[in-house]
This record gives sequence, C-alpha cells and structure tokens, in this order.
Amino acid sequence: MKGRFISLEGGEGSGKSTCLSYIQSWLEERKIPFLTTREPGGTPLAEDIRQVVLNDREEPVNDLAELLLVFASRAQHINEKIQPALNSGICVVSDRFIDSSFVYQGVARGGDLSKIETLSEWVVGSCLPDKTILLDVPVEVGLKRVQDRQQSDRLDKESVEFHEKVRQGFLLRAAQDSARFAVIDSSQSIDAVLKDLDIALQAAFHLGEH
Repeated sequence: MKGRFISLEGGEGSGKSTCLSYIQSWLEERKIPFLTTREPGGTPLAEDIRQVVLNDREEPVNDLAELLLVFASRAQHINEKIQPALNSGICVVSDRFIDSSFVYQGVARGGDLSKIETLSEWVVGSCLPDKTILLDVPVEVGLKRVQDRQQSDRLDKESVEFHEKVRQGFLLRAAQDSARFAVIDSSQSIDAVLKDLDIALQAAFHLGEH
C-alpha cells in the first residue's frame, strides 16, 4: 500500500519545527513507518541547491533563477527520496513542498502562476501531498519569533509586505483546495496548536478518533 504524504507549510516563525517534532512522535506512537524531509533539500544534491537559494550573497538572486533552482531541487528530491518511500508504503512528512513555490516565488515575488503550474505538472506530476497542514500566524508574531531565535536566512530578511503576501498566498491556496489543507492558528498556545494538529493527523490517516 502506498504511503501517506504529509506536507507542512507556513510563513516564517509559524512553528513548523515544533509541529514537525510532534508529528514524528505521533507517528512513532502508532508504529507508522515514516521519514521526514524538507524543501528545498532532502538529498545531498538538493541540500547543496538549498544553500545556493537561501544563503546571503552580494549578487542579487534573480526571481526566475530562484524559481528554477527550487524546482531543480524538487525534481531530485521527488525522484530520489519521496517517491521511492511512498511506493514502499512509508509515510513522508515534508517541511514545505509545492505550495511554497506558488506562494513564495509566485504570489510574493509576482511570478507567473501559470508557468509555475506548468513546472509543477512537469516536475511533481501526481506526487502531491495527501494532506497539507498550514500553520497560520500573523506576520508580526511570526517575525518576532524569528528575531527571538537569532537565526535567519535570506527569505527571513524580506520586507513585512513580502511576508504579508506570503501569508495571504497560503490562505488563498488553502481556500482553493480545502479538502487537502488543514489550517491551524499557530498564534495559539502550544498545547492548543498541538491539539489541532492531532485532529488534522487523525483525519489525514482516517483514524476516526476524536
């Protein structure tokens, strides 16, 4: 039986790391075989591309170059790691996936969404998440969390307006595909967020628990 594919999305400071740790524990408790991964990244080559995309540099990164780099990383990631695991019945949990491209390189950067859709059809095909968990947080709250952890990358340092476009882009994606998305208010207490996450995971695995 094919493994379930779960993606975790959200803007900067939305709490993905905390939720990813909870998902790992949740799957371990239920003895569901899984692997966790991330985008950009996930394989040695894809991780090299991640550094190119996210590291600060004097040379401005062209928007189209960024988009193509992300999809090059994704092509390697899917073919070398994600699809083989799913075909073996292993659950895959990815910190970011295709929705981030539509939001960051599309909505926030003003990219051509139809071209991103074409790239998605070519690179991703039918390898789409069964469930996407979107951690939604007000921009000012998320950026304050990023400042507090004193560790940031090139995308973290974008303008507030950019991050607001990111948030609205994710919410639009969720509204357009409500069956796949579970939206969680991650400005709540950690306990409340994890309770909502538990409900979303139960639904994703059709466990019927309440």
